[in-house]
Amino acid sequence: MRLNLTFICILFCSQVFGQNVDINILKQINLNRYKSADAGMNFLTNTSDFVAIGTPAALLAVGFIQDDASLKKEGLNAAVAVVGAYGVGYVLKKTIDRNRPYVKYPLLQNYKIENDSSFPSGSTSVAFSAATSLSLSYPKWYVIAPAALYATGVGYSRLHLGVHYPSDVLAGAILGAGSAIVSRQLNKMLVNEFRKRKVKKSTF
Repeated sequence: MRLNLTFICILFCSQVFGQNVDINILKQINLNRYKSADAGMNFLTNTSDFVAIGTPAALLAVGFIQDDASLKKEGLNAAVAVVGAYGVGYVLKKTIDRNRPYVKYPLLQNYKIENDSSFPSGSTSVAFSAATSLSLSYPKWYVIAPAALYATGVGYSRLHLGVHYPSDVLAGAILGAGSAIVSRQLNKMLVNEFRKRKVKKSTF
């Protein structure tokens, strides 16, 4: 049910912004940007994959080194969330096949040419997946604030660089955060089911 709701929200994002609103927001950001920040924004974008993969990898590594079951569980949750974000994002890109904004609007000053479709923003998706996983695992302000700032920064960088519509970024954020939430819920369901079966076996 939660997964279906997330999927519906993502598709709804493409309609929330009328095309004029969508492109007007992008034009305001991209054409009035501080151009000297282009390289930095591109670097920020490029860190998203490393952070998304590195977050669960680090949690799992420390968990196994310290033999900490809690860290292992959080690492697994984060890993499933990232895989889900990559997987669903890939399917949506192939299914919707939306052109990059600079293809339809040549006046945009895109920093580089992207080879895949536009909807949703993959970089934003995995950034929000990692950020949400960390925030749910460690619900402290000093974890949530920088995680949210980082993920939002990645989303903004995609607009700054002129390679995504705002609706692409919004959909990516919903997909990433949703994948982290769904991952935790699935984990709880599996653990509860395992405990129920264990109780039944011990009863007989």
